[in-house]
Amino acid sequence: MRTEELTAKALEKVDFDKYLLANAVGKRAEKIANGAQTLLDIDTAGMKYTDIALQEIAEGKITVSIEG
Repeated sequence: MRTEELTAKALEKVDFDKYLLANAVGKRAEKIANGAQTLLDIDTAGMKYTDIALQEIAEGKITVSIEG
């Protein structure tokens, strides 16, 4: 899936809040970079951490919510 398609799908999951999505992708990518297991059913060896995080959100593997 192309990045544009993934982004559009991920935006749907966060009610089209691009700032919330950017924050969630950043936090998840950092966790993956620090050793967190990815939740995708594909080989992620050649993928960037941000792309993995974006795809996890787009597929609904990660739930994004506002903490307050």
